[in-house]
Amino acid sequence: MISWGEDSRNGFGLLNSNVLDSTKTDSNCVHWLQPKSEILHLFASKSVFAFIRNDGGSVSVARMREEDGRRITGKLKSSNFKEKIRSLCCGESHVVLLSEKGRLLSLGTDNISRPITIPNCRPVTQVACGDQHSIALTQDGQVFTWGLNTSGQLGLGRAVPSAASPQPLKSLSGVPLVQITAAGDHSFALSLSGSVFGWGKNAAGQLGLGDTEDRHGPVQVDCLNLKKTVLIACGEEHTAVLTKGGVVLTFGSGRYGQLGHNSFSDELRPRVVGELWGGNVTQIACGRHHTLAFVRASNKIYSFGCGEQGQLGNGVKINQSVPLPMQLPDQMNDMHVEHIYAGGNLSFGLCGLGQEFEEKSNNFRSSLKKVSNKLDMKIIDKWMSGCDSKSWKKVKKEIKQIFSSASCLNGSFLDERCDKHYQTSPNQSGLDFSLVRDAFRKLTKKDVLAEVETAVQDMLLPALYEDPVGVEGLRIYLLLPELLRVLQKQQRGADLTEAVAAAILRLHPNKLRVLGDLWTSLKPSVLTKQIGVWKKILSRILTSGDPSRSRDTGVKHLLQVLDHVYRASQKSGKTPKIPDSTFCMEEFQFNPEFLKEDLILWHSKKDVGPMPAIFCCYPFVMNLPSKINVFNIYATLMMKKNQPLTGMWPFFIAPAWFELKVKRASLVEDTFQQLSQARCSAFKRPLVVYFDEDSKQTDVYKRDFFLHLFDKLLKPDSRMFMYNDTKTLAWFPAKPTVDKTRYFLFGVLCGLALFNNNMVKLPFPFAFFKKLLNVSTSLEDLKEFSPVLAGSLQYILDFPDDDVEDMDITFSVTWNDVEAELEPEETGKLVTGANKKEFVDAYVNYVFNTSVKTVFEEFRRGFFEVCSKGVVGIFQPEELRGVMVGKENYDWEKLKQNTTYEGQYYAGHPNILAFWESFEELTEDQKKAFLLFLTGCDRVPILGMDQIRMRVQTLLNSSQQHFPEALTCHSILLLPLYSSKETLKARLVQAVGHNRGF
Repeated sequence: MISWGEDSRNGFGLLNSNVLDSTKTDSNCVHWLQPKSEILHLFASKSVFAFIRNDGGSVSVARMREEDGRRITGKLKSSNFKEKIRSLCCGESHVVLLSEKGRLLSLGTDNISRPITIPNCRPVTQVACGDQHSIALTQDGQVFTWGLNTSGQLGLGRAVPSAASPQPLKSLSGVPLVQITAAGDHSFALSLSGSVFGWGKNAAGQLGLGDTEDRHGPVQVDCLNLKKTVLIACGEEHTAVLTKGGVVLTFGSGRYGQLGHNSFSDELRPRVVGELWGGNVTQIACGRHHTLAFVRASNKIYSFGCGEQGQLGNGVKINQSVPLPMQLPDQMNDMHVEHIYAGGNLSFGLCGLGQEFEEKSNNFRSSLKKVSNKLDMKIIDKWMSGCDSKSWKKVKKEIKQIFSSASCLNGSFLDERCDKHYQTSPNQSGLDFSLVRDAFRKLTKKDVLAEVETAVQDMLLPALYEDPVGVEGLRIYLLLPELLRVLQKQQRGADLTEAVAAAILRLHPNKLRVLGDLWTSLKPSVLTKQIGVWKKILSRILTSGDPSRSRDTGVKHLLQVLDHVYRASQKSGKTPKIPDSTFCMEEFQFNPEFLKEDLILWHSKKDVGPMPAIFCCYPFVMNLPSKINVFNIYATLMMKKNQPLTGMWPFFIAPAWFELKVKRASLVEDTFQQLSQARCSAFKRPLVVYFDEDSKQTDVYKRDFFLHLFDKLLKPDSRMFMYNDTKTLAWFPAKPTVDKTRYFLFGVLCGLALFNNNMVKLPFPFAFFKKLLNVSTSLEDLKEFSPVLAGSLQYILDFPDDDVEDMDITFSVTWNDVEAELEPEETGKLVTGANKKEFVDAYVNYVFNTSVKTVFEEFRRGFFEVCSKGVVGIFQPEELRGVMVGKENYDWEKLKQNTTYEGQYYAGHPNILAFWESFEELTEDQKKAFLLFLTGCDRVPILGMDQIRMRVQTLLNSSQQHFPEALTCHSILLLPLYSSKETLKARLVQAVGHNRGF
C-alpha cells in the first residue's frame, strides 16, 4: 500500500520502526508500505484510522493523539470477531464494522465492540459515517440512520435531535440504492439510475442544491439528473461525484481549493472539474479538505485541496486549487493502484499486481451497480423448479425477500439499452416493460403465485411510503399492475388489486401528479393494459350479483385510480392519445334504478360525510346508453321537483308544464317574448307547445316547434350568426347586430330541446360542443369551419423557421370584418420561427374564444339555466353533439328489421311488400325525408337506428286518394290499402315531400 498525509511516515502501526521505508524522509511525500498481511479495506477520519487484514478478518484501529504540539497516530489495537468483518467506516471518534453476514458492530473509544441492532434483523450491505452520525443500507434496500441530527444529517426531520438506535429513512425506502456515504454533518445516497439524494448541513453548498439552507430530509440533486453518476465522495464541507463517463464534478466549500476549479470559492451547484475533463477518471475520494481522483488507464492519482499535512502527496505544505498528478514511489514498479482512500488529513492507495489487480478492480466497479436482491429470469427459473422440491422453504424465503421490498423490485427491470434508465424522470420511467412482462409471465405455478401475492399484500404494500423522494420510488406503482395482470389471468388477485389501488391513493398529492406523468410516459399499449387491470376487477365486482359491493370502498378506490389515470392522459397532450373508449366499460349496462340512486347520491355528496362509490363522478367508465339514461333520469327528477304547488283556492291551479302558445306566422317573436317573461324554474318542467290557439297537447307539436323554430333562427336572414364560405356551418359573430339577449334565449331553447329529449338542427362546428363543455379548441377545429384559413396557418407552422420573418406577418387578425391585435401591448409584433406556434394558437383562440366571448357566454348562461352543468358534463363533446343533433349513419335495413305490423298488416302482406319495394327505390334524400316524416327528425339518434322502432298500421276509412300519415311521437306509419305499387309509391313520395306528416 501507499500512504501520504498526517503522520503517514510512521506507518500507522502497520510496520515495525526498523522496517519503515527510509528512502523518503519528508513527511509530505508518498510512502511505500508492505504490511505483514494484505489489507482488505481501510478507512480514516480526522481522529481515527482503521483497517481490515486478510488474516481471517481481524480489525485494527489507531486513534490520533496530540504529542509535542502535533497529532500522531496512537498505538494500533487489533481485535478478532466471531464473524468475518468485510468493511468498516469511521466517524470522529467511533468505528462501525460490517460483518460478512450483514451484522453491525460499533467500536467506541474504549475499543469494545457493541452490536448495533437493525429492526427486524435486516442484513446490512453498506455502512457510512459522518463525524457524529452513521448510515446503513440493508439488503432489502432500506436506509437506517442514527447519531446526532444537529443539521439534519439523519434525514429524520427537525423534530428528531438525535437517535440512539438505527431509524428508517422512509422517504428513500423504494429507491434502488447502490451507495450511501457521509462526512462531516451531511449525507448522500446514490440510486442505480444515477439519482443523487443529499441531506444535512449545507452551509457551504455541499448538498449541491444552489443554496446554503440545511435539509432535514433527503432531497434530489436535480443538477445531477441525467449525468449518469456512479460514485459519490464526501469531505467535511465539500462533495465530489463521478459519472459513468469518467467526469468529476465538485461542489461545496472551496476554501482550500478542494473543488479543483482553480479558485478558492464555494460552489453551490455541481461543477465539472475542467482539468480532469477527458481523463476518464475511475475513482474519487475525499478527505476533510482535499480530494483525490484516480485514472486507471494511466495509473495516475490526481490531488487538490488542503496540503498543510502533506495529504496531497506533492512534497510541499501548500494548498492546491487544480488537480495535479502525484509522483508515486519507485517501489511500485509494475504494480497498479487498486483502490484509493482519503479521510481526515490522510490519503491511501491499495496496490495490486497483474490478473489479481484486474479482478479486484473490476469487482469494485461492478459492486457499484449491484442491488442486493434483484428479480431476474434465473431466480424465477429456480423458483419454478424448486417449488415441488425440498428447497421450497428456501424459495419461499427468497420470494418474501424480493416481493416485500419496493427498492428490489424497482431496480430489477431497468432499461439498460443505451443507458436509458439513467434518463429516469417524470417523463421516463427507466423500466423495460418487455423484461417485466417476460418475468411475470414465468410465474405460472400456483404455489409461487400464492407466495408472491401474500408477500405483496402483507409486507410490501403496508411498507410503502406515501411521499417517496424522487421518481424511482414510484416505479413500483407501474410494476404492480403488470403482476396483477398475471394474477388475474389465473382468477387471482381481486383483493390485491383493490389493495394496490388503495396504496396508490395514499400517495402525497404531489407524488400522485408525478405518477400521472409516469403513466402517460408509458407506451399506449402498456398503459392500455394497465387500465384494463383496474377495469377487469371493477367489472367483476359489478357483475357479481351482490348490489352492496357496488358501493363499497374497494370500488371507490378502483374508480379513483382510473380517474387519476384518465385525467393524466387528458392533460398529457401526448400523441397518439389514449382514446376515451379505453376507460369505458362498454359491455356493462347500468340498471336505471341504480343510476337513479347514483344521481341522487351525486347531488347530495356535498351535504353529507364520507360518500360511497358514486359512478356519476367518473362518467368515463360509463357507456353512452348509461350516460343518456343518467341525463333522462335527471330530467325526469327535475320535472317532478319543479312541479308548482296547487293553490288553496279551487279556482287557482298552476300549470304542471312549461307552456308556450305560439303562432306559426310569428313563431320566433312569440317564442322569444314568452321565454323572456318566464321564470327560469319553469324551464325545468315538461314543455308543452300550442300552435295557433289549438288546445291539443301532443309531442307532434313539440317536435314541429323545434324543427321550424331552429330552421328560422339559423337562416342567414335571422342575422344572429355568421357562416363559413360554403354556408354549411354557422358561428357566433364578432360584432353582433342583434340584442345579446337573443343569444341567451337561443341557449335556453337548445337547453329545452336537450332537456325534453328532442334532437334539433345545429349546424355548428365541433368547437361549439367543445366550448359548451370547457374543452380547449385547436387548429383542427378551425379546419372544419374554415379550411382555407386553417390551411394558411398550417402553412406558417410548416414553413422553415429561418424564412418565416420574410413573410412579414404580424400578430394581428382579420375575422368577421373585425381587425384586432393579438398582442395589444406590442402592436406590430412580427411572427418569427420562434413564436409562430404562439401566433397560430393566438389566432385560433381569437376566432373561437376572444371574438365571441360576450355572445357565447350569454348562450352558455341560457343553456345552463335549463340543464345542469354537472350532468351535461358527463358527456364528451362528440357524445353531446350526437345526443343534441343525432348522427347521419343511416342503416335502412335495420329500420326494416325493427318494424312491426299491427291490425291486418303483417310482414308478407302485399301492401307491405309493395311499400318496402317502393322505399328501396327512393333516393337517399327521399329516405331521409321519410325519416323526418315518420319521427319529426331527419337524423339518426346517437345510439343508432335500433332506437327507431316503426309500427305500421292500416289507415282506416281511407281511399286510393289518401296519403300515408304518421304519428311522429310514436313513430307510427298509417298506411292506406292501395291497389297497386305504383299508387303507393306516388302517394308516399308526395307525403314525404310536402305534407311532412304533421
